[in-house]
Amino acid sequence: MKIIKVQALRGPNIWSIQRKKLIQMRLDLEEMEQFPTNKIEGFRERIETMFPTMIEHRCSEGCRGGFFSRVERGTWMGHVIEHIALEIQSLAGMETGFGRTRETKTPGTYNVVFSYTEENVGLFAAESSVAIAEALIAGTAYDLNADLQKMREIRERVRLGPSTGSIVEEAVSRNIPWIRLGTNSLVQLGYGINQMRFQATITCKTSSIAVDIACNKEQTKKMLDMASIPVANGSICVDEESLSETIKKIGYPIVLKPLGGNHGKGASINVTNWEDAVSGLAFAQEYGKRVIVEKFITGFDFRILVIDNKLVAAAKRVPAHIIGNGKDTIQQLIDTTNLDPRRGYGHENVLTQIDVDRDTEDLLEKLGYTLETIPRIGEIVFLKSTANLSTGGTSVDVTDMMHPENIFLAERISRVIGLDICGVDIMAENLTQPLKENGGVILEVNAAPGFRMHLAPSEGLPRNVASPVIDMLYPPGKSFRIPIIAVTGTNGKTTTTRLLAHIVKNNGFKVGFTTSDGIYIQNHMMEKGDTTGPLSAEYVLRDPTVEFAVLETARGGILRSGLGFSLCDIGIITNIQEDHLGLSDIHSLDDLARVKATVVKSIKKDGWAVLNGDDEHCVKIGQDLNCNVAYFSLSEDSDFIKKLCTEGKTVAVYENGFITIKKGEWKIRIERATHVPLTLGGKAKFMIANVLAATLASYLWGFKTEDISLSLQTFIPSAAQTPGRMNIFEFKKFKVLIDFAHNPSGYKGVEEYLQSVDATKKIGIIAGVGDRRDEDIKECAFIAARMFDHIIIRQEKYLRGRTEDEIIDLILEGIKNSGKIVTYEIIPKETEAIKHAINCAEEGSFITALSDVVTNAIDIVQEYLDKENEHGTV
Repeated sequence: MKIIKVQALRGPNIWSIQRKKLIQMRLDLEEMEQFPTNKIEGFRERIETMFPTMIEHRCSEGCRGGFFSRVERGTWMGHVIEHIALEIQSLAGMETGFGRTRETKTPGTYNVVFSYTEENVGLFAAESSVAIAEALIAGTAYDLNADLQKMREIRERVRLGPSTGSIVEEAVSRNIPWIRLGTNSLVQLGYGINQMRFQATITCKTSSIAVDIACNKEQTKKMLDMASIPVANGSICVDEESLSETIKKIGYPIVLKPLGGNHGKGASINVTNWEDAVSGLAFAQEYGKRVIVEKFITGFDFRILVIDNKLVAAAKRVPAHIIGNGKDTIQQLIDTTNLDPRRGYGHENVLTQIDVDRDTEDLLEKLGYTLETIPRIGEIVFLKSTANLSTGGTSVDVTDMMHPENIFLAERISRVIGLDICGVDIMAENLTQPLKENGGVILEVNAAPGFRMHLAPSEGLPRNVASPVIDMLYPPGKSFRIPIIAVTGTNGKTTTTRLLAHIVKNNGFKVGFTTSDGIYIQNHMMEKGDTTGPLSAEYVLRDPTVEFAVLETARGGILRSGLGFSLCDIGIITNIQEDHLGLSDIHSLDDLARVKATVVKSIKKDGWAVLNGDDEHCVKIGQDLNCNVAYFSLSEDSDFIKKLCTEGKTVAVYENGFITIKKGEWKIRIERATHVPLTLGGKAKFMIANVLAATLASYLWGFKTEDISLSLQTFIPSAAQTPGRMNIFEFKKFKVLIDFAHNPSGYKGVEEYLQSVDATKKIGIIAGVGDRRDEDIKECAFIAARMFDHIIIRQEKYLRGRTEDEIIDLILEGIKNSGKIVTYEIIPKETEAIKHAINCAEEGSFITALSDVVTNAIDIVQEYLDKENEHGTV
């Protein structure tokens, strides 16, 4: 078997709108296409032995053990690999269960699709599942545990931490979109101007001054003391002399910890003699020169979590420890404790495995113990000096046991320090009594406190502490999205997108939009190139200045990674015509329609799909949507449009020369087409269709008809505003038209326009695109022969696997098939072809360059036009 390609889908896609995180693997079964599982001796037994938990895979049988039944009866290896990929992720601690396997048009080649929780793990699972399947087929040994451990390590390296992850999960449960900014824990919630950011448990609302105070333990202690909040006696030491002075003041036992430390690093507790104090000072100074030395307070370690100045959780933290049984060594007891299924690698489970480190060895040495010591029955041996969960500690929820006085104290502390998310460390016998009564003290105040101990305590009630964070960032009434209009289709996407962006901008919004030319923020080009994929959409949605997004969304990006947004307010399909067929398993218009439909299937339930009522595939798509649907048409007299009007539906039509909105029998004439520059005086019918789509979407969004009308009149097609979309350059003796038409439908649109153009000679500059079907290249040439008197064939770009001669031969065949006598010449380079056409142009000629390299063509023609304007001749 051979893996042809593996890709990660990150947004709504052709396989699933809801399940955005999918791996798609293109797999060639090669000789295994002839060997379903029932023809491989012993395969069922081997896979069941390796994966006994697959008994839970119901598969299409819909019952427990369904997958094994399929294997028994016979199923192809692509299906088996799908199930293996899902199972190994689950065994590695990343439960997931959605999968699909479908054969492509190429016999023996399958698309194997399965869900993932961490992308890099999913990509690893794809390759691992194939290797496992090959081992099962051959009956050879395979080290499954090594792969599972590798997957865990990948996950720990790339995953969001438990605190960050919990906030993201809470956001997802509320349908709040999120974007990971880079590879660390910096996350954006919401889109555009309504975004909020956080990293771990530091939010964009967190005061930097408050963080500085919390990180300066000395400053924190002073501020708390000034506010009459109980703190442990002590001071800052930098050497043995200052250490000695502090001990004389406060006496033993003491605690030493680095001033800027965290997670218990460099800390020594319950130090009772000078030798250990000096050692503890040196240990702490490995993390920072300034060391805080405090009186050691007996009692329990508590962590209080305060969010938005309100107490949300409290936990008692217990350092990692073992309890003796009188027969096992400390090492054996650690190993047994680590077998607890709640303990795992890193942050994968509620608890973390206990590792032996210097801190452990120092504590044991103080007791006169080693790892080989056998503690007596019931003896508790602490293995860490701090109670951090990340070092194997445990937590007990005590939120409901807190005395009101202590709740008041904790909430007051959060305001004194100024933290929106605040962790307060308390040492006390209990929290059921006020600290002033039981002698408890505040040890530290933490910025970015961890949530894991509250989310999944070892004992007690779990607390959803992420919920108040989201409540704080997005209080009732605050929006987390911005309006999104997504535009797809075969032809007209860019023009429709640009016109919509113009309408939106004229209505006072700061708009970001993506096109096949580049990414724009408020009409400023930020990135140049074909930017119609999910990364470009995300670029706009990340921008904190954008109030409204209009996103051109092309087939390639959808197939490659899915959509770059989770939901849109309005989705437009301009049309579905022959283009890109034969690529990426898209062999028919039905296949292409399925891809384009991804956009309109991602519309909010109360949003609108705006579809071409003259396109049968668009009409068919509209019958299977869970949102509002409206159509536009170049004819109000079509049976379909008449039926919609009878039903009282809203449509946009071209009638009696007007761009018109119809609601039932009512007509709202927006503007006369001849007054809309984009339609080229009403002659370019395909442009009228684009105007109808944009007008209908704008009307449905809620823009006023008079504002839409004004925007239609002020959107001037030009090389700057709509590059490559019917750009006409008027020379003194001839004209040049540049258009991006590159498929039969686009050619027909230009042909229809040229029928209204008077010219002594119509010259066309055309080329083929190498990855299109033979019939598409020939059809374009066929249409070109109909509309031009002379054709210049050029072919230097987009060979895409073909030779220049192969494409030119197909073009010549198409010209010949037209039956029209038309002259032609071959000039391979586009620049030379355009220059030749201009230099040889006769008076009254009309040159049309159907260019796939729009910028080059425009620059050349503009250069000639500037020369004529300056010198009076080209």
